[in-house]
Amino acid sequence: MMKVQSIHGQAAHAEERAHEADHPSSQLAVFGADQPLALDCGIDLAPFQIAYQTYGELNADKSNAILVCHALTGDQHVANIHPVTGKPGWWQTVVGPGKPLDPERFFIICSNVIGSCMGSTGPSSTNPLTGKPWGLDFPIITIPDMVRAQAMLIDRLGIERLFCVVGGSMGGMQTLQWTVAYPKRVASALAIACSTRHSAQNIAFHELGRQAVMADPEWHHGRYFEEGTYPHRGLGVARMAAHITYLSDAALHRKFGRRMQDRELPTFSFDADFQVESYLRYQGSSFVERFDANSYLYLTRAMDYFDIAADHDGVLAEAFRDTTTRFCVVSFTSDWLFPTSESRNVVHALNAGGARVSFAEIETDRGHDAFLLDVPEFIDIARAFLQSAGVAHGLVAKGN
Repeated sequence: MMKVQSIHGQAAHAEERAHEADHPSSQLAVFGADQPLALDCGIDLAPFQIAYQTYGELNADKSNAILVCHALTGDQHVANIHPVTGKPGWWQTVVGPGKPLDPERFFIICSNVIGSCMGSTGPSSTNPLTGKPWGLDFPIITIPDMVRAQAMLIDRLGIERLFCVVGGSMGGMQTLQWTVAYPKRVASALAIACSTRHSAQNIAFHELGRQAVMADPEWHHGRYFEEGTYPHRGLGVARMAAHITYLSDAALHRKFGRRMQDRELPTFSFDADFQVESYLRYQGSSFVERFDANSYLYLTRAMDYFDIAADHDGVLAEAFRDTTTRFCVVSFTSDWLFPTSESRNVVHALNAGGARVSFAEIETDRGHDAFLLDVPEFIDIARAFLQSAGVAHGLVAKGN
């Protein structure tokens, strides 16, 4: 039985998390005052930094680079031990020797997005003007802002064109934004369990999470670092609510049903009587160990604002008009956060825009999080797409 930590306990790795915000345990690209990041809110962010990890080696003509875009609560540690939690990378099923994203064949890059908390500049980073964490003084950021920052990193690495951009959920949003903002720089794109804009339901769930954080008395209007507190209760509840949306009813029933936690009879109290309650409390308590509460506010808001068609008079197909990027769009039957209908809308727009696109709906009861799990059909599709894209772009020989 899983040992559960109370969400009422203080985050066990607060010092490590705070250290990673400015001094990450990964590679770092620093951009000075002369290289500002132009944000959609009208502010030029400078100086700023991007924390990233790489795996494999860049080939001689720099044609084998793959950019992995992480989801809302992910980070750059896609295939290595996490410096705060000590756990393996978040995409071990896809990235690694012999896997679809093989570092023996590709040069794989994964950066922490702007606004997050693992080394790229965000609300937990030190504001150079005050010497204190930015908190809510940090400007609001968007998905396009994240992609512009990534493009500056790719420029810094001397890479003109990416062989592939890959991502799921918020990472899939970044992937699609890359193909719209920099169509000549993306040879292929694998967009998983995502959409080109957030639904009203998804915005509502995010607002629930944000309100849970801000209602915590230890949040202090985002100044918890200065107060020596941390809104672990509110952030834990936000994570619990969000985690429910990443699963499916069938998966929850299969994994937990109505089974009791370490007991046969109910306690007739508000303890975690059911296994599913204990599981959610564990998810909440483990999350606050590694993630910043203000970053959660900023990144959920960035997803809410995302709407590719809005910049093209509401016509999504125009965003992809005459693109040369080769696409693969993947959805999962039990994903109700980003249902297959959203992926089909993307595919229809790509077809209308004249793009080369393949589409796969994978039958599974594992919900939105299926792309992070060991789902053989998805892994096979990712491998086949990268193989065919590699052949088309002369990266691998046909039949290899």
